[in-house]
Amino acid sequence: MYRRGVHRYRFLLSLQWVILTIVAIALIPTMIKLGFWQQHRYEERTARNNLVSAALHAKPVPVEQLSSPGHAVTRTEKYRTVTATGTFDTEKTEVVRRRTNADGDVGYHVLTPFVLTDGKVLLVNRGWVPADGTQTAFPKIPAPPAGRTTISGRLMADETTAASGIKNIKGLPDRMVMLIDSTAEAHRLGAQVLGGYIEQTAPASKGGSPEQISDPGTEDAPLNYAYMIQWWLFAAAVPVGWWFLLRREIRDQEEAAAAPQPKENEPAAV
Repeated sequence: MYRRGVHRYRFLLSLQWVILTIVAIALIPTMIKLGFWQQHRYEERTARNNLVSAALHAKPVPVEQLSSPGHAVTRTEKYRTVTATGTFDTEKTEVVRRRTNADGDVGYHVLTPFVLTDGKVLLVNRGWVPADGTQTAFPKIPAPPAGRTTISGRLMADETTAASGIKNIKGLPDRMVMLIDSTAEAHRLGAQVLGGYIEQTAPASKGGSPEQISDPGTEDAPLNYAYMIQWWLFAAAVPVGWWFLLRREIRDQEEAAAAPQPKENEPAAV
């Protein structure tokens, strides 16, 4: 009886079933690991969304309360709405190359120093303007409000290649940069520049002004949660599928053994 039971599973030693079993065993931990990776991405994106939402809904404060010369803007300070009073130094305006607007068109971000009442400088990203086609000629830029002005915007951290993936190319045309870096701008301007920069949101852009940069929006964290559940369901389905195939193989063998066999010298039925 025992031998007969063992004999039923001898097919598991066939090459086909050995490969199938190895693949199934390898898939289970891989899918479980992918589920945990999606869980990590869900938690990471949810935390980012919460930080952005809290920053955007926080009460505006003067920029000097959050930044100072040499300051590195933190994750909790990023996207905070800040206000500043001073004067735009249009003669020192630069453009940041290869930036896109909401429609995906390539152009420039307009970076204008804003001289505060105490003489320190705040870098202001005034928005997006289209390229003139050559990417080497300095574009036409609408002038900002003249004289003493109060502005507000979202506080941003200095851009780096590591965080943005944008290479800081040297030898660019005059007044063109690839990254917004307050330390480099302090050297260029010979002034005390507050760390980071702001994306201007007010006064609102009008006709002929640079196109205002859109809100950061939210990342699709629920999608990662759905993928997490999906991978773990796949991991659970693998042994169930393997067992289903095993039972079907045994059933097929039993049906073949139970089928009447043709007698010797008796032609098989057609």
